[in-house]
Amino acid sequence: MNSKKCALPYIVWSFVFTIIPLLLVFFYAIKSEDGSFTFFNILMSFKYIGVFVKSFYIGIVSTVICLFVAYPLAYGVSRCSPKWQNILNLLFMLPMWINILLRTYAWLTILENNGVMNQVLTFFNLPKISVINTETAVILGMVYNFLPYMILPLHASISKIDKKIIEAARDLGASKRQVFFKIILPLSVPGIISGVTIVFVPSVSTFVVSNILGGGKNLLIGDLIEMQFLGSSYDPFFGCALSVVLMLFVFIFVFLINRLDNSNTYESIGNSKTG
Repeated sequence: MNSKKCALPYIVWSFVFTIIPLLLVFFYAIKSEDGSFTFFNILMSFKYIGVFVKSFYIGIVSTVICLFVAYPLAYGVSRCSPKWQNILNLLFMLPMWINILLRTYAWLTILENNGVMNQVLTFFNLPKISVINTETAVILGMVYNFLPYMILPLHASISKIDKKIIEAARDLGASKRQVFFKIILPLSVPGIISGVTIVFVPSVSTFVVSNILGGGKNLLIGDLIEMQFLGSSYDPFFGCALSVVLMLFVFIFVFLINRLDNSNTYESIGNSKTG
């Protein structure tokens, strides 16, 4: 009974700030301007399937880069003393204390044609690089903004691995490579899944990074939705329909990713030992 009472605030919060807003978005997605119910807006969303594909492509690329950059960082931090782990995690999180707009505009000053990067290249008599208003700039901005969200769950997952398992594997003659690929990597799959989910969802739906660093030349689904509410093509019903379709695609993707969770992790470790 006490546990139910403790869960009540969370249930109320979730209902008021999650379920009701989602129901409202779906409700307006199947309504027209005259108040009638229709699926026309949802069907029209598939007219922009190219924008969805591009958004998912950039989101996947950004997530993969974050994973490959964050994993060695998280692994290195996990091998430090608890004191240094706290300090390094704090350093990773410090940029997150700054508004995302300021962080993204900072990258604008670095990547623009006469920005810091090209000034440094000019100083060393190297040719300038035109990065701003390209997919590369958008991906770079996403990696920078969302990298800490990949590092923290990876670090938490790797830190929880029982060192006795690693020591037992080494005592049985396993090399460092075998220990990593057969012990550490499989046991860190939950952190990988969490990090991929946390990074991928905002990467697909964001419009701030693509709008500033992409210069309007790289239209993503977040930009398209934002235009329906704040842009010249004001159409909140179509904006809600786009949001519903995006949520459906993201839900399917996250569901497939979570199928790779650690349900068979220990089984795979056992198989590797017997093999």
